[in-house]
Amino acid sequence: MSIERVNSPGYCDLQVNGYAGVDFNADIVDESSFIAACERLKADGVTGFLGTIISDEMPAMCRRLARLHQLHDQHAIVRELMLGIHVEGPFLNETPGFVGAHPTHAMRWANADDMRQLLDAAGGLTRIVTLAPERDPHQHVTRFLADQGIVVSAGHSDASLKDLRAAIDAGLTMFTHLGNGCPLSLHRHDNIIQRVLSLADSLWIGFIADGVHVPFVALDNYLRAAGIERCFVVTDAIAAAGMGPGTHRLAGQDVIVDANLATWAPDRSHLVGSAMTMPQAVANLKTALRLSTAQVTALTIKNPRAALRIDDA
Repeated sequence: MSIERVNSPGYCDLQVNGYAGVDFNADIVDESSFIAACERLKADGVTGFLGTIISDEMPAMCRRLARLHQLHDQHAIVRELMLGIHVEGPFLNETPGFVGAHPTHAMRWANADDMRQLLDAAGGLTRIVTLAPERDPHQHVTRFLADQGIVVSAGHSDASLKDLRAAIDAGLTMFTHLGNGCPLSLHRHDNIIQRVLSLADSLWIGFIADGVHVPFVALDNYLRAAGIERCFVVTDAIAAAGMGPGTHRLAGQDVIVDANLATWAPDRSHLVGSAMTMPQAVANLKTALRLSTAQVTALTIKNPRAALRIDDA
């Protein structure tokens, strides 16, 4: 299958946990390796990405955020490509299924003190924070972030319509990888996917377009329901992206990549990030979903930049 490249401006990926053998969530991120990962992203047509740090105990998250800030400060190619940081957690729903690959022991209710610590560690680079609205009482953290111009995204969440609407009123503008971060068994009608789709006119909605996290037939339905003009595609890439089958790492946990490039926890209970690159996502959108070049450009270039409020979106 050929991989089609969309010309400049390049792909904008709002969720990159690692790439080309480099785990951005490692306790020690080697300088030369991170630069090599950025060069590989650029070679794959990405001209903007958000380095993503996932849930862990607060000291570990702060160390990892500070390291990304340090690398950004010290290296031109990192500043060129890494538009900022996406903090995914730790204010997520701890219920099995909804918590996904995030460690349950690290989950906590949203609070301003912990949020300030994370923002301080990231040194002003935080562009998106993913949290579960039902774990943000009275929307205090959502409002705090929105007031600073940080995009607040719901995810790993079983928020009710009431919770989602209250969060939107407080500044929520996005939903992280819809169809994932939720159990395999859901109520057939009243579930988080249906609730979010019903609010698509108020939210940017992200999807992982590898055919594994969301089957293509479902992804096609979701894009039709929400409208491509409200959606964007992320890779949710981990170190396995671009590396093929094998065993890789994310934030201290092993990830098994099978022959179909599905990224499994060792017990095969859930997926852990993705091994997809953005050019592969584009090929999937064109071949499996038969989307036009204009539609693919919207999902991978224009919409993520608009969702991030980049001036030249």
